[in-house]
Formats: sequence, structure tokens, C-alpha cells
Amino acid sequence: MKILVTVKRVEDYESKIKVKPDNTWIVTEGVNYRANPFDEIAVEEALRLRDASPSASASGGRSEVVAVSIGSAAATAEIRSALAMGADRGILVKHDGFVDSDAVARLLVKVVEKEKPDLILMGKQAVDVDDNVTGQLLAEYLGYGQVTFASKKESLDSPEEKAKKPGIKLQVGGAGSAGDGRSPEGGAPMTAQVVREVDGGVETLEVQLPAVVTVDLRLNIPRYASLPNIMKAKKKPIEELAPAALGVEVAPKVKVVRVEPPPARAAGVKVPDVATLIKKLHEEAKVV
Repeated sequence: MKILVTVKRVEDYESKIKVKPDNTWIVTEGVNYRANPFDEIAVEEALRLRDASPSASASGGRSEVVAVSIGSAAATAEIRSALAMGADRGILVKHDGFVDSDAVARLLVKVVEKEKPDLILMGKQAVDVDDNVTGQLLAEYLGYGQVTFASKKESLDSPEEKAKKPGIKLQVGGAGSAGDGRSPEGGAPMTAQVVREVDGGVETLEVQLPAVVTVDLRLNIPRYASLPNIMKAKKKPIEELAPAALGVEVAPKVKVVRVEPPPARAAGVKVPDVATLIKKLHEEAKVV
């Protein structure tokens, strides 16, 4: 079982973000960066699936998790973060300029063709631009099945979560398994059973592997990297690729025209009693 998981370098959501005076982008000086939180959840799920995979014990470590990022050399830090969590190796598609979601998807197509993973896990979106389209584009370009917003029925305080059990269920065969789905042993097709969030609750879908799954917040709680694993991560390999070598033109199709800060919030008002509060909500805010 080989799982490819994406790790994007994004601005830390706890940093104070300022817009440049010319409104072209944000001020990056002094901003902290980290791995996209949704991608960290994808890494955690990939590690749980790897460790629970039958081939992980039967083949002496054939199962692996490969972390891939697209960006400048600085994105190596986020790959190392995934390696410290437990991923086996990393891939950096190095590009210093802006890359839109479509270019990211087309670059990932080439990485997938090279690595031939059984499953691709991604965060449902990145917290910097919140596009939420790369996973869907990648599945379309590859011709793979996809499930978005992967979650689970159990709560994040459940015994299953405390036992670090994967929320995505892999199985050989399944209701829709006829076809060319791969299995780690090269035998019967494998499927993934995924619970996903919808407006009215959750629904359970089954998809044949290879497939693309994007994960939501309530799938798991990512582990913290231990100091020994942080040290081990420094020795794990990171392969560096270039868009040109992959034959992908990354000129953006999407142009950022203008960036503006949100309007400043109005100051709050103290009221002397509940009756005054209700009156203001009714007459001024018009919400009751």
C-alpha cells in the first residue's frame, strides 16, 4: 500500500496578516509559516492507514507514505514536518513563483504517474486561499474516483480516536469493486469506504482504488512529532523535481487582481439590562 499525501506551506493562521500598500498581496515579512492544517489531518490518516495495512506487517515494510509539496525551497520544512510525524519520504516540486490550483493539480498528476500510489490523500482546502478545488481537479485529470470532505461518525473524543484507528476503511473487494482497482498484493481490487460530511449530517461512500480523498476537520487529531522522530526526519530522503522536467507549464490561469483587508469591526456597545438588549436587537439590528 502506497499513499501519497500533500503538504502545502501556508501562512500560520495565528499570525497577524497585513495587506501590502499597493493591494497586490499580503506582507510576508515577519509572517510565520506552517503546514496546512487540513493537510496535517491527511498525513495523520495516511499514517494510520499505513500502520493498519495488512501489507505493512506481511511484507516487512512495503507500505509507505510519501509526502509531496509544491513551492520554494522553504517548503522543505513542511515536508520535514510530515516526515517527523512518520511519513517515509518526501518529494518537493520546486517552484518559486505563484502556482494556481490548476497548475498544482497538473503537477500532481505527473507525480502520481511517477509514484503510482494506491491512494491520494489531501486536505479539502488550504487555509491561505481557501480554493477547495485542487483535489477535484486532480481526480478529474487522472480519471480516478474521488471522495471529498472525509470525516467519520465517531467523535474526536471516542475510543476509536484515542486508539488512533483510521476513519477511512480499506477493504479487498466491495459493492463496487469490479474493475482495475489495485491492491497491495496485486490480487483482488481494493476499495475505500469513506464517511463524508454533508449539509444534513454524514453519508458513507465507497470508492475503488486508486482514488483521491480530501479530508475534513473531524476525521482525526494529528499527532505531535516526538523529538526522536524530528531527528530521524532529518535523515529521511526528499526528492526534488522541477515543473519543466515534469513537462508542466505552470503559468497561472488565475490572476489575483486585488487584495483588500476585511472592514474594521465596529466597537461594541454595553447595555444596562436585558430589556435594553432585546430592544436594540429588535429595533436596530432587526434580528429578533
